[in-house]
Amino acid sequence: MVDEERVLAGRYRVGSVIGRGGMAVVYKGTDTKLGRTVAIKILKSELASDPAFRTRFRQEAQAASRMSHATIVRVYDAGEETVRRPDGELARDPFIVMEYVEGHQLKDLIAQGPLDIDEAVRIEQDLLTALEYSHRAGVVHRDIKPGNIMITPSGQVKVMDFGIARAVSDTSSTVAQTTAILGTASYFSPEQAKGETVDARTDLYSAGVVLFEMLTGRPPFQGDTAVSVAYQHVSETPVRPSALNPKVSPALDQVVVHSLAKDRFQRYQTAAEFSEQLSMAAAGHVPAATTSTKRYDDATEIFGAPPAPVNVTEHALRQLTNDDTVTRTQRRPPVVWIWAGVTVVAVILLAVLWWVMTLPQGAQMPTASRTIPELTDATWEDAKDTLTGLDLLPTKFEQTSADIAAGHVISVDPDAGTTVSPNSQVKVYVSTGAEMATVPDIINMSIDDARDAIEKAGLEVGSISSESSPNAPKDTVLSSSPEKGQDAAQGSSVDITVSSGMVTVPDVVGDSYDTAKQKLEGGDIGLTVIEVTDSSCPAADGNPVTRQSVGPGDVAQHSTIELTYCTGSADDGSSGDSGTGNNGNGTGNNGKGNG
Repeated sequence: MVDEERVLAGRYRVGSVIGRGGMAVVYKGTDTKLGRTVAIKILKSELASDPAFRTRFRQEAQAASRMSHATIVRVYDAGEETVRRPDGELARDPFIVMEYVEGHQLKDLIAQGPLDIDEAVRIEQDLLTALEYSHRAGVVHRDIKPGNIMITPSGQVKVMDFGIARAVSDTSSTVAQTTAILGTASYFSPEQAKGETVDARTDLYSAGVVLFEMLTGRPPFQGDTAVSVAYQHVSETPVRPSALNPKVSPALDQVVVHSLAKDRFQRYQTAAEFSEQLSMAAAGHVPAATTSTKRYDDATEIFGAPPAPVNVTEHALRQLTNDDTVTRTQRRPPVVWIWAGVTVVAVILLAVLWWVMTLPQGAQMPTASRTIPELTDATWEDAKDTLTGLDLLPTKFEQTSADIAAGHVISVDPDAGTTVSPNSQVKVYVSTGAEMATVPDIINMSIDDARDAIEKAGLEVGSISSESSPNAPKDTVLSSSPEKGQDAAQGSSVDITVSSGMVTVPDVVGDSYDTAKQKLEGGDIGLTVIEVTDSSCPAADGNPVTRQSVGPGDVAQHSTIELTYCTGSADDGSSGDSGTGNNGNGTGNNGKGNG
């Protein structure tokens, strides 16, 4: 049990438990330096006993921290904390500090039954968007499952734990150990179950399992042990989702089955391809059959050369010709037939060539192509209607943007002006608005520390102004705009006000001594007042100040100021004016005269 007052790395205060898994416990925590709420995942100490794991864990956490995408839970920091166990033994607790996400795990939503078809497709699309981004960054997740997918109250998908699975699997000696750590084999790819090298297509298989489970309420393979489930992934064919949920269309059936192909070269080769086929199926279009050679060129470049595809027709013919029950009466066609075929083909080609050359000038070949229109800054609804009206298939992908308003189009793929055939897939990237960051608490920090905190939060330092302060040292932050804890668009400016190290002295001449002293020594000014009496002038009620040693204006904090007031008597002859005394009635304090 971790004490709620525990602090990791001198800055991360560990709070209450918010989740438990096969290899870690997750706590809600606070980054005391930046003043933001975080999620702290503390891995089990037995993992830290393996030096190879510690090295891999740091490397993978660093790789994951470089990814910044709306569909991926941000990794802020990672490290190890040395602790002393109750038995006195020193141990290391690896930890990772992540973005804190409000919401529910996808597994909790699936536990309530199959998801609505449209909702399942939307979540899968966001999952594939996260995988497409991570795969381009060279990061393979290896443990895609509903327990690693968060759904926020607004419905946003957040995928977490990138890189941790690799740190575990690369340092585990057996499949059984890996399975125990990762918690379940229900989402293993066949290559994982067989202990083979994994790549991005492993994540796509697991994503297919997640889609199957969202549509049906259960994974495609179930068993009493992890080994039996892993065996099914390798050797058994899953049922079509529609067999468990009649609401699933044949088109979605085809997409799911294709994503679960045992041979990685037979399933989807990229997240973009998977997403494209899923969008077509969701729109009611049955995706074109995908052969084993589709995208071999792209896959070879990324994953290495595939095994040679089998030509089914050639194989069947070879079997037929090897059948002893068939009597072959002719080994090849007559030569005259071959030359006749060649002649017919040549005549057809010449006829087509003549027809093209004799077209009137300016005439065009019949075409059914479509040109992608310019849709930047259009709303998603308008863009969808425009593309649908052109017999194209728009697919929505969400991205953050500081320049394009939420709900408006950032860009399209293929680009505007590109000519495509009808029913082509068009990716429409729609803004979710600027990615938000929380303004850190920088009060009482130095300018340099405040600048670091603001930049680490994804913001920039704006204007720096100064004002007087009775206590804050010079260049210490007094306030910020926006204030701490407020949300601001990432990359936006935070204005700060710092102490000038000075205070402003007011004019107190004429004020009573007590009033002037209270004003100058108060919390807003904080000077030290020295009392000076002047017997050369007659005292007056309230002892009004006749002189101050420091004139009105700015002086250094905690300065000393002398306040002078009169203490003399009327007999000194220093009072009265033009034949009048203090009362101005032609008499002095004690009688007639000019003084």
